[in-house]
Amino acid sequence: MTGGGSSYIVTLPKEWVNQNKIGKNDPVYMLIQPDGTLLITTKKTASVGQKLKKIKIDEIKDTQFLFRYLVGVYIAGFSTIEIESKSRIDQNIRETISQFRQSTIGPEIMDESVSSITIKDLINPLEMPFDKTINRMYILVKAMHEDVITALKGKDKKLAEEVIIRDSDVDRLHWLIARQVNLVNTDTMLAKEMGVKPEQSTNYLIISRLLERIGDHAVRIAKNVPVVIDYGLEKKILEKIASASSLSLEILSNSMKGWINNDIMKSNETIESIKSVHSLYEEIHREAVLLQGEPPIAISYMIESIRRTGEYAVDISETTINQVVIE
Repeated sequence: MTGGGSSYIVTLPKEWVNQNKIGKNDPVYMLIQPDGTLLITTKKTASVGQKLKKIKIDEIKDTQFLFRYLVGVYIAGFSTIEIESKSRIDQNIRETISQFRQSTIGPEIMDESVSSITIKDLINPLEMPFDKTINRMYILVKAMHEDVITALKGKDKKLAEEVIIRDSDVDRLHWLIARQVNLVNTDTMLAKEMGVKPEQSTNYLIISRLLERIGDHAVRIAKNVPVVIDYGLEKKILEKIASASSLSLEILSNSMKGWINNDIMKSNETIESIKSVHSLYEEIHREAVLLQGEPPIAISYMIESIRRTGEYAVDISETTINQVVIE
């Protein structure tokens, strides 16, 4: 590097210049990284939507495997998926592809024939910031837990079934965040435009995963609601279950406030508050084992999920502390 006056000249490796097809007077861009190093790139803006994945469908017979595979491709950040067959694509395969499209945010079928299907992702990552997606997940899982307790107390099996159905919305958002994380971790310009550092994107994925699991536990509670309703559980135990759920949701709410505000003190207080849930959990468990038939098992599943909800909320607070201390 040489310099003179108010500027410096940097010599670029010839191999890199040739590989990127840089000609005379072509612009290059320098980005200052968090650790003080410089990133030299030919891209002025993020170039999302350039990754293509081709799938030969003939040897795939298991539709559940195909669904998981498509979700994996989506999360990996591929924007175009070309599915091809040597013969007519089976109807079960087409239904699985349709299920995948409905279970994710962004992918749409853009071209279709007897032996091929092309799916393109139409979502611009810049239009789906991490904070808003996380907040949407929180609102969804909190409502799921509130409604499942309402269903339990009101003996409303239909509402419990609706809670189970809503879990797919939480999954869609979690997969979207996983996809976004992969995109920003492989595209420095996109990360810059979204205002996200690598360690931050990792923590967004952790929070997303914890919220997704909290949603799963709402489903677990909902699946056991009909058993408890049919048994006719005493109001006293119902109220204790509702109280335990309220405590867990309060911990979740405080954890999210700490996360949003980067508040270490709030997060630490939230971690300590889990003890109250554990105490009530043990109390309900002791009363449940005295019952006869299926209810003791159903109640055990329910209060275990309530306890795990509080513990996952505590994990959110721990993630907040881990993020704040490195900023």
